[in-house]
Amino acid sequence: MNNVTRYQNAALQYYRDLTGSSYLHYGYWDPIPAPSDELTVSQLRVAQEKYATHLLSFLPTDIHTVLDVGCGNGDNAIAMLEKGLKVEGLAPDPLQEADFLERTHGKAIFHVDTFQEFVKDPQKYSPQLTYDLVLFSESSQYMSPEMIAEGSATVVKSGSYVLLADMLRKDPEYREGMFSNCLVNSDLHKEMEKAGFKLIKTDDISAHIAPTLDICVQSFQTFGVSTMKYIANLIAIAVPPIYKVLRYFLGKQTKKLITEGLQASNLFHKHLCYEIQLWQKI
Repeated sequence: MNNVTRYQNAALQYYRDLTGSSYLHYGYWDPIPAPSDELTVSQLRVAQEKYATHLLSFLPTDIHTVLDVGCGNGDNAIAMLEKGLKVEGLAPDPLQEADFLERTHGKAIFHVDTFQEFVKDPQKYSPQLTYDLVLFSESSQYMSPEMIAEGSATVVKSGSYVLLADMLRKDPEYREGMFSNCLVNSDLHKEMEKAGFKLIKTDDISAHIAPTLDICVQSFQTFGVSTMKYIANLIAIAVPPIYKVLRYFLGKQTKKLITEGLQASNLFHKHLCYEIQLWQKI
C-alpha cells in the first residue's frame, strides 16, 4: 500500500468518525448549498442517503445479479437487495465482511479478496460465473484502469454493464498529492473501450459532492489542527526529548500533509471531477 493510499485511508477513517455514519462515500447534496450557507453534519448524512438513491437510479431495469466491488459495509447492497437483485460483495477487509453480512442479514454473499485476485478465477469464489452488472462505488482508485476494464470484461457477458462512480483526474499532469491515486478519466475511457465497453450514460456530479469536502476541511481546520497542536504541546511539556525527536522527523512531513488537507477542496476543483458512468459490454 503506497503512501497516498494510506493517506486516503486515514482521511476515510476521519470522515467516518466525523459523520458517525456507516456510509463511506461523499454524498450527493441536492439542492447544492449556496457559498454562504452553513454546512452541518446532519445535512451531510442526508446527502449520503441521497447519494445512494441517485447512484442506484442508474441501474438498468434488465439486470438480476450484481458484483459490488469494494462494497464497504453494505449500504448499496442493502438498497439493491430491496430492489430484488441478487448481490455479492467483494472487499479484502475481514472486518467489513462481518458488518456486511450482519447488515444484509445473510441475504448477500461476501468474498474476502481483491478484485485483482477475484477475476483470476471467479469460479473459485462463486458459482455465479458472470454478472449482469459490476458496481465500483468509490473503489476504482485502488485499481488500475486496465484491471477495471479487463477484469470486468471477464465477469460480465455481452450486453451486461459496469456502473462506476468516483473521483477521477481530469488533469493527467496532477501526479502528486492526496488525490493522485484517482484514475485519469481519459485513461479509464480508453481501457474500457479497448475491453469492449461502450459508455451509454454519464453524470458529472462534482458540484453535488464538493460541499462534503468543504465541511471536512472546515471541521479539520476547527478541531483537527487545534487538537494536534494541543497534543504536541502536551508532549513538549511532559517529555521534551521525545517532542524534539518527533518534531525533527515528522515536522516537515506533517506540516505538508496538514497544508494539503486544508486545500482539499481547491485541489479537487482544479484537478478532478466526480462522475457516475454506466458502461455496457458490446
